[in-house]
Formats: sequence, structure tokens, C-alpha cells
Amino acid sequence: MSVIPEVKCRRCGESFSALRSRCPNCGTRRVTQSTRTPGTTPSTVKGTAAYERAETNTKWQIIFGLILVAAVILAVIVMVTTSLDGLDTGKTPTKPTETPAQVTEAPPTIDLPPTPPPTPTPTVESIKIFNFNNEIKTDFTMHMGEAPVTLTATAYPVEQFTDARFTWVTSDDTLLKLTPSEDTKSCTCEILGTRNGGVSLTASCNGAEYKLIVYLVN
Repeated sequence: MSVIPEVKCRRCGESFSALRSRCPNCGTRRVTQSTRTPGTTPSTVKGTAAYERAETNTKWQIIFGLILVAAVILAVIVMVTTSLDGLDTGKTPTKPTETPAQVTEAPPTIDLPPTPPPTPTPTVESIKIFNFNNEIKTDFTMHMGEAPVTLTATAYPVEQFTDARFTWVTSDDTLLKLTPSEDTKSCTCEILGTRNGGVSLTASCNGAEYKLIVYLVN
């Protein structure tokens, strides 16, 4: 057993005699450990004011630690309870759907075409009656037993009244029978009886008329 103690180099770990001030291997200076005993602080001495303060601080640290632990435990319980409630309902909480604001657009303005002025109704200037020979017919005579006579009416101006419709009337339909055609442009006259002075026959269209006398004799 060696009398002289050995120390280890703090750098290379080589053991050497404690009498050396440096490591013979790497030359690192040996650090001599202090042999002084640290003095006792006042806070570790019972009965001192520092000791009482240290005790009070320790108590408050313990209380604060307990409060912190209780808060953490409570938070964990709340989280677990919320998770279990979500599993019981079996539904995933959904965010309420926001209904978008409806924007009412004004209907487009439609420009209507201008209303054309009404076409004026043409005026019949005159009416003339023609016989089967296309001759203008005026007052005429019909005899009992004579064949019916066909008359044709024309409205003037002709170019504006190509489709004119006529009304045929007599002052006594018991003596003179009138049978208008389908287009009313012509009319068949048949004698049924006689009378002195005859009866009138009138063709009218749009306010204009043409009148003649038919003398009925035996």
C-alpha cells in the first residue's frame, strides 16, 4: 500500500502522485480541492427569523403545488366527461349553417315597342247596284210570274272595300222576297204580290246605302 496518495488527471484520466502539481502524461495542472467546510446559513438555524421565513415560503410552495395539481386533475375530468358525452350522442357536433343573405335583384326593364296608331276605318263613299248585264240598276218593274232578278252591289272606293259586306232590306217582305248570297254582295229578288206604287229595296254598307223602287204589277 502506497503512503503517498494518487490523484487522477481531470483531462486524460491518468493516475499520478499527489505530490506532482501537473499530470506527467498531458501536463494538465492539478486542482487542489478546498478543505474548508461551508458555514451554516441563518435559514438553516432554528429560532432565527430567516429560518421562520424559509418555513413560511416552503408552506406556500406546497399549497400552490397542491392547487396546481388539483386544477390539472379537474381539467382532465372535464375533458374526459365531454368526450364521453360526444360518444353517447353518436353525432358529431356540426357548425350551424349560415343562410346566405338573399339579394333581390330588380327585374330588368323591358322596352316595349311603341303602339302603332289605330288604322282609321275607311269610309264608304257610295254604293251602286248592278243587274246581271253589269248595268247600273235604278227603279225597275217586276211582273207576277216573272223569274227572280239577281242584283249585285259594289262599294266605292272599290280598292278599299274588296271584302265589303252588304245588308239587303225591303219595305215589304210579303210582296218582295230578298235572298242575299253568302258573301252578301248579290241578292235575288222574287215577286210575291202586287201593290200600287211598289216597294223600296235598299243595299247598305258601313253607313252608306243605295235605294231604289221596285214596281210590282200583274
